[in-house]
Amino acid sequence: MTQARIHHLGTLAFALCCATCSLPAQAEPAAAPCVCQPPAGASTAATPAPDANASSRPRWRIASWSALPGWGDDDLAQAWPALRVSCQALGEQKTWQSVCAAAKNLPTTLSTLQVRQFLEQRFTPWQVVEAAGGERGLVTGYYEPLIRGSRERTVTAPWPIYAPPADMLSIELSGVYPELKRLRLRGRLDGNKVVPYWTREELEQHQDQLPAQVLLWASDPIDLFFLQVQGSGRVELPDGRRVRIGYADQNGHPYQSIGRWLIKRGELSANRASVEGIRQWVRKNPRRLGELLNANPSYVFFRELPDAEGGPIGSQGTPIFEGRSIAIDPAHVPLGAPVFLSTTWPNSPRPLNRLVLAQDTGSAIKGAVRADFFWGFGPEAGAQAGKMRQQGQMWVLLPRGATPAQL
Repeated sequence: MTQARIHHLGTLAFALCCATCSLPAQAEPAAAPCVCQPPAGASTAATPAPDANASSRPRWRIASWSALPGWGDDDLAQAWPALRVSCQALGEQKTWQSVCAAAKNLPTTLSTLQVRQFLEQRFTPWQVVEAAGGERGLVTGYYEPLIRGSRERTVTAPWPIYAPPADMLSIELSGVYPELKRLRLRGRLDGNKVVPYWTREELEQHQDQLPAQVLLWASDPIDLFFLQVQGSGRVELPDGRRVRIGYADQNGHPYQSIGRWLIKRGELSANRASVEGIRQWVRKNPRRLGELLNANPSYVFFRELPDAEGGPIGSQGTPIFEGRSIAIDPAHVPLGAPVFLSTTWPNSPRPLNRLVLAQDTGSAIKGAVRADFFWGFGPEAGAQAGKMRQQGQMWVLLPRGATPAQL
């Protein structure tokens, strides 16, 4: 996840600072520091603040089915399995109970006409609009990569793929600060103080003392880096067997694009800062590999997954579907909801109008009209995902009678 697949929710120091000030913590802090200075004589104990951002929240507009571009042309039968899987997670929620129960009672395979009738009878489309009124936003792509590696450290596979470290703390503040309900802080103990967890560079420096299991060893550091960006993938062992791994946790530091880092320093032009362009730069500058990778302080930890059919596990805890799942910002779009996405194919004006399910999230996916489209597994999917940076519109399908305020 693009960094969509890294489920980072903020740095510890920034979030604690803003929580103390009763300010909403940002998922990815801006370059400016968080300055928290309560009025003289005021108590530093935080109390929930009024929702000062209510006026800046995105708006949803109720729409007709005819307003959805290409609604009548999409092969909706392809989205039916994804919708049923979403209902495994949504079915316990009051808003979704009725429609999910109805979906569960229908066959696992339906025709496009049957799916269209089901949706039009039980759902209402709501267009997602940014707070400033914009109807269009950014649509990127992600995929499940395949890299080479080994169960044992070898000369050809020296790069560790870690499980979450035992000394990394995960801190929830939502019990005290409800406005931070989507914020999970990562840190470690330094004496009796909680401090931010190690950055990527610091993790490399403490590698021998890191209390974390090494799941596998990767053959290529750039492959491993982009596997972390995607958040899940498969590792091919020397005997040809493949091991599936998925996101387990993250060190709590914000993602920084190494492509953007190269562009800012004049090392690569914007049109060459692709995955292949970065690989070529590394081949020409092998001694600067560490400098490049450490420009991104974020670090992802993995878990080994069962060798099962289907896509990787998304943020719902269920498999995601090639061409029918997207990652969204759950602050604006309900996780698991059906979404009609109207965009174009990568580097093309060709329409891509499709019913998808909001089954994943990612730290780079921020905003109301914002989606990361899952292209599937392997090099071809990776090629499409790498090229995708399109504009698009989104309509969330809500059960009839439900409103955004009820979510």
